[in-house]
Amino acid sequence: MTDFEWTRQQFDLPEGMIYLNGNSLGPMPRASVPAMTSFLNDEWRTELIKGWNTKNWFMQTNTLGDRVGRLVGAAEGTTVVGDTLSIKVFQAVAAGMKMVPDRRVILSDNGNFPTDLYMVEGLMKLRDAGYTLRTPDPEDVMDAITEEVGVVMLTEVDYRTGRRHDMKAVIEKAHALGAVVVWDLAHSAGAVPVDVGGFDTDFAIGCTYKYLNGGPGAPAFIYVAPRLLDTVEPFLSGWYGHEAPFAFDTDYRPMPGKIERMRIGTPSIASFALLSVALDIWDKADMDEVHAKSIELSELFIREVEARCPGLKLVSPRDPAARGSHVSFAFEQGYAAMQALIADNVIGDFRAPDVMRFGITPLFVNEADIIDAVDKLEQILEEERYKDAQFQKRALVT
Repeated sequence: MTDFEWTRQQFDLPEGMIYLNGNSLGPMPRASVPAMTSFLNDEWRTELIKGWNTKNWFMQTNTLGDRVGRLVGAAEGTTVVGDTLSIKVFQAVAAGMKMVPDRRVILSDNGNFPTDLYMVEGLMKLRDAGYTLRTPDPEDVMDAITEEVGVVMLTEVDYRTGRRHDMKAVIEKAHALGAVVVWDLAHSAGAVPVDVGGFDTDFAIGCTYKYLNGGPGAPAFIYVAPRLLDTVEPFLSGWYGHEAPFAFDTDYRPMPGKIERMRIGTPSIASFALLSVALDIWDKADMDEVHAKSIELSELFIREVEARCPGLKLVSPRDPAARGSHVSFAFEQGYAAMQALIADNVIGDFRAPDVMRFGITPLFVNEADIIDAVDKLEQILEEERYKDAQFQKRALVT
């Protein structure tokens, strides 16, 4: 059973801060500093090149991948970590395109995170074979899955609104019509229960710096269905995915039958040290319990905001089963209001054009945080503090 008071104590949040932005960047675990110190002093400094063997650096892509995989319903040996999420988008979609070479339509939606769409646009230009990217409204995706579609690439939880696609229904229809499915789980892993294995998805990708608390720029992950591990063709063929990486052959041969074939280049072992201690916390958490607590806290937040903060309109789904673990409200002065809230030490974020976004992350957020955050938001709105000039200027990162 998940002990949320215990998990709360594992994070090193600044005194007095209410952090409602774990959906964008998770806070630092207390164990991060000793973990990095140990890596520097007891691994890199003392082992040097020997660490690839003595500290098993070479296979941390897989051992950490299995730990992440547990959180998304992936069987052991089907997930690896490394590279960035953008690279994993490119890698998974390219592999999917190769599986259905006679189809030229890639389907996403216009609520997808833009970098996913950008990577597909670049891939289509590289292939230069008449591909089309279709991006209907998220609500229209099911109707848009037709026999023309080769690859369906969706983010399960919408980064702005928190709207959640029906993963099982999408996969079943896509497979029935012969399409390959790629899921971006950036706002799902650590937020909602996911069952990539049970739903028989083809590929899943995601990052570890949001709900999983791996740190800024923490490595991404990729999952491949077991039935594809011996046939999927890596479009990005780096030495780390070679069948015999230390034979130094001049021709590429992917690792047969194993998830290693989806590794690309040398990963950041320093970032793995940070991810590992974050996953130590997750190893003691039950995703169903985390999700249930997230719903409880989110419902409280919505009730309080709607009762006390006129002018804010809920843009997340009303039904908690239809959303992820962040809640979004639209407000005409959303950017300035969020800056005023941040100045009051309540950290959320803003997404254009007018969305105030709040991550509800039970590992370190409790009921008292929710009430205190709404108290401060209510006061800012009553005093119209968001009109102050200091809150009108847009920062480089919003």
